[in-house]
Amino acid sequence: MLHLVFCWHFHQPDYRDADGRYQLPWTYLHAVKDYADMAGHLEAQPEMRCVVNFVPTLTAQLDDYAAQCRNAQTPEDLSDPLLAALLDPHLEALPPPARRALVEQCFKLNHPTMLEPFPAYRRLYTLWKMVEEQPAGLDYLSGQYLADLVTWYHLAWTGETLRRSRPVLMALIQQGEGYTLADRRALFDLYAEVLQSLLPRYRVLAERGQIELSTTPHSHPILPLLLDFNAAREARSGSPLPEAPAYPGGEKRALAHVRAAQLDHVRHFGQPPAGFWPAEGGVSEAAVRLMGEAGVRWAASGEGVLRHSLAAAGQDLAHKPAWVTRPYRLPGAETMLFFRDDHLSDLIGFEYKGWFAADAVRHFVHALDSLRQQSHAAQPVLSIILDGENAWEYYPYNGYYFLSELYAALVAQAGVRPGTFSEVLDMDITPAELPCLVAGSWVYGDFATWMGDAAKNRAWDWLVAAKAAFDAAPPAAQAAAEPLLMSCESSDWFWWFGDYNPADAVASFDRVYRQKLTRLYETLAIQPPAYLATPL
Repeated sequence: MLHLVFCWHFHQPDYRDADGRYQLPWTYLHAVKDYADMAGHLEAQPEMRCVVNFVPTLTAQLDDYAAQCRNAQTPEDLSDPLLAALLDPHLEALPPPARRALVEQCFKLNHPTMLEPFPAYRRLYTLWKMVEEQPAGLDYLSGQYLADLVTWYHLAWTGETLRRSRPVLMALIQQGEGYTLADRRALFDLYAEVLQSLLPRYRVLAERGQIELSTTPHSHPILPLLLDFNAAREARSGSPLPEAPAYPGGEKRALAHVRAAQLDHVRHFGQPPAGFWPAEGGVSEAAVRLMGEAGVRWAASGEGVLRHSLAAAGQDLAHKPAWVTRPYRLPGAETMLFFRDDHLSDLIGFEYKGWFAADAVRHFVHALDSLRQQSHAAQPVLSIILDGENAWEYYPYNGYYFLSELYAALVAQAGVRPGTFSEVLDMDITPAELPCLVAGSWVYGDFATWMGDAAKNRAWDWLVAAKAAFDAAPPAAQAAAEPLLMSCESSDWFWWFGDYNPADAVASFDRVYRQKLTRLYETLAIQPPAYLATPL
């Protein structure tokens, strides 16, 4: 029997600036399109079991959106400008910069699957392309154009399970144009309902035993780098490091993120998490032992980390089914380790989007059966771990047919048992001993995505300087600044820095990171450094 563990990782960076205003809308859009769909697929297939991982920065934003939507009557009641546009009765009065920003945002999606299928939405895009480069082009776009555009964008970001269960959505899609404020209010009310019910739906799934809920250290920090910058050189020996030798008080900060995540999980889901997907699957021996001391029973990472670790121990990697289908444990450690199968996980994340659903499911199930037969383990365990949101934008119908058919096939497949990591812990399965753990992440098995580039290292040095100011501040100031410090320690800032990322995304994250560092200094009653006024 192959014990198959799907782990869907739900994460969004904290897109709020220091004043709580949302700079990017991806949290609520992915919630209504992807997180709601993922819950719907599980509810429709109650025999399917898996792990769902919620990052506390995501749950905090979902709480914030739900609270705002519960009482919103006017655009001024909302801190997300895109969501507020649904309720704006005077879109024609938007000044040109705000009008352009709204139009550009409302075409940020995957056009082949989310815009092209809808003729009315396509027409709006064609009109925009006709006037975009004209000096007075924005003047040609009426208030009704903007109303139709913001409606279509929000319709395009609804999940397929919602469309099939909410007649109001299909009616609005079929209407196509001429959307009134009442139409937009109806769509807003549906968004509000979904946002308010989302976390309770997952709690019900967990309480009935269908899923295991896990978490990530609170603000998504890379624990091994907080503990030791030299962890970046374990998989890449020549990687440049920040000028600062270490992150001050890194062990205490790492433990603070772990403890805060455990408390947040209890508050949302009623019980502490048994396991963690560390941010970006980032692990090191020190990080694993820290999590074990905090009571974390299991943690998961990427196949690249396992490859590097087994190679460092001199083990033969020629026969992958023999070593990828095992749980592991470091000598003397409390926490069991699971490692994703990169190939099978990435088939779902990147490849199957272009396949017919039935063909993709047959291919995947055949690969599972082949792996089961080739594994040398008495009870093989296979981990499929990937984001629960990013792939579906590129699938037809938001992956509806693929996921529906996949779950049905998995629960019916002889020799495969979908389950959870905690279930594996409770079985009589002896983990393989991992002699050493080479620090790394699920991205290539190293930390180059977060440290090593000149801009990334400069961001670390700015954070080190802010942490030194934090450490020198009075206890009352530290307590007030603690949430800001946790947010500044997130991995997401460092991910985006570097000239290989889209310029507009880099600019947004650069701006918010500097705003948060600035507010951190101000909360500590310290004059912020002048360099924070200039893009990193």
